[in-house]
Amino acid sequence: MRSARDLLIRGARIVDGTGAAGYRGDALVVDGRIAELGEVAGAAGVRALDAAGLVLAPGFVDMHAHSDLAVLTDPEHLAKTTQGVTTEVVGQDGLSYAPVDDAALDVLREQLAGWNGVPDLDWDWRGVGEYLDRVDRGAAVNVAYLVPQGTVRMVVVGTEDRAATPDELQRMRSLVATGMAEGAFGMSSGLTYVPGMYAGTDELVALCEVVAAHGGFYAPHQRSYGRGALAAYAEVVEVARRSGVALHLTHATMNFAVNAGRAGQFLGLVDAALADGVDVTLDTYPYLPGSTTLAAVLPSWASAGGPAETLRRLGDPAARERVRHALEVEGSDGCHGVVADWATLQVSGVRHTELSGLVGSTVAELAAASGRDPFDVFVDVLVRDRLGTTVLQHVGHEENVRAIMTHPRHTGGSDGLLVGGRPHPRAWGTFPHYLGHYVREEGVLGLEECVAHLTSRPARRLGLSDRGVLRPGAVADLVLFDPGTVAAGATFEEPRRPAVGIPHVLVGGVPVVADGVRTGAVPGRALRHRHS
Repeated sequence: MRSARDLLIRGARIVDGTGAAGYRGDALVVDGRIAELGEVAGAAGVRALDAAGLVLAPGFVDMHAHSDLAVLTDPEHLAKTTQGVTTEVVGQDGLSYAPVDDAALDVLREQLAGWNGVPDLDWDWRGVGEYLDRVDRGAAVNVAYLVPQGTVRMVVVGTEDRAATPDELQRMRSLVATGMAEGAFGMSSGLTYVPGMYAGTDELVALCEVVAAHGGFYAPHQRSYGRGALAAYAEVVEVARRSGVALHLTHATMNFAVNAGRAGQFLGLVDAALADGVDVTLDTYPYLPGSTTLAAVLPSWASAGGPAETLRRLGDPAARERVRHALEVEGSDGCHGVVADWATLQVSGVRHTELSGLVGSTVAELAAASGRDPFDVFVDVLVRDRLGTTVLQHVGHEENVRAIMTHPRHTGGSDGLLVGGRPHPRAWGTFPHYLGHYVREEGVLGLEECVAHLTSRPARRLGLSDRGVLRPGAVADLVLFDPGTVAAGATFEEPRRPAVGIPHVLVGGVPVVADGVRTGAVPGRALRHRHS
């Protein structure tokens, strides 16, 4: 007997996610899974959807998302549902909210305000499993979690710049093992963020051995994407080689003037690692600017001890001058070894609304308008906004972006912050921008190949054998889009505009977008990694 949830999608161009050529056909969805593909007959009485002119593809997998709190607090979650995302990987960049104790949670809520805001919610979890249980109460999309190495270090070592003791290292290994056993898919690091940046290579290897033993992968935000980018990539490849862990290079870019045209050197490093038996994948966003907090530009020593200590140093004249020298003369490690260019740092969001007039201006523009020194403006904004300011960092190169996205181990990841007055449009536009700009307009990728990058390849990295492809028995996480019109509605001026040309999105067979309108359904659940 057919249920009200069953659906017959008729006359679509089926692009199954494998990279194979698309074909015209039907898809029958029964009980949240694909029952038949091709020419479906004998489905009388089933609700039908005319998909003529539309591509039917697996739902998109965002391999680098910052929706850790949004999936709990925003049932609409328009940023992702409207661009066809059906699964997000959170717990990124080594900093998230599980596993935590009360003290670490207090620090993280303050430290991550620029990433996720500080929503009014019941913080009723501490462990990874409890966080996943919270997601299971209902979300717009599915959620996969990575154990955040910086958070683990915060719980055990604190926010000090020092090596972990043997006992502390064992405690961190235990926390990672527990998180993996409770369903995490791997571990992330933020090696330019406090306190994850204070871990040495040996410490990372020791933690990744635990991840490897559970069949997970390591997703590092490495120590540099600027002057030291290639050395930083080489370090995390070495971590993978020594520990035996699979490696996923998040927001894999070559940025700043020192790396213009150097994507080939990075990809050569990836290919050499693959040839040497290291399991490497990567993700990128299809835009030039990066996005981070303004405080991330500070040298690592200035951020030791957490937000309160950072603000204290910025108020100390001697420490402040050390910061100035690091940023404007040496090249701060927080600015990826490159001397700060104040014209590239554009305010995208503020924590305190009285500073909202800063949004959209670069630090250089704010300085010129006020007749002040750019460094003094930089420090003033950090102090007044209590480190909660987010920025776009205009440091990317088109030739690098294009070269990296064509690599056969590439997947899509938005790395989009959802808070702030004018966040990066990648949060709302990454997936339609791939399909509209880089497929239809520029021809950098073919349609079937691009869909594979956004579906089956990330699903394979996650070990999700029943998602990311269209085949009988697979979970019906689906997207229908118009290949002739699909595009990112989001722009740098209006970053929260929904995608164009994506009328239908289903999660587990349940429509979350129908005829271009959000349905209100919250069928998304936590996905839990199980190592066999």
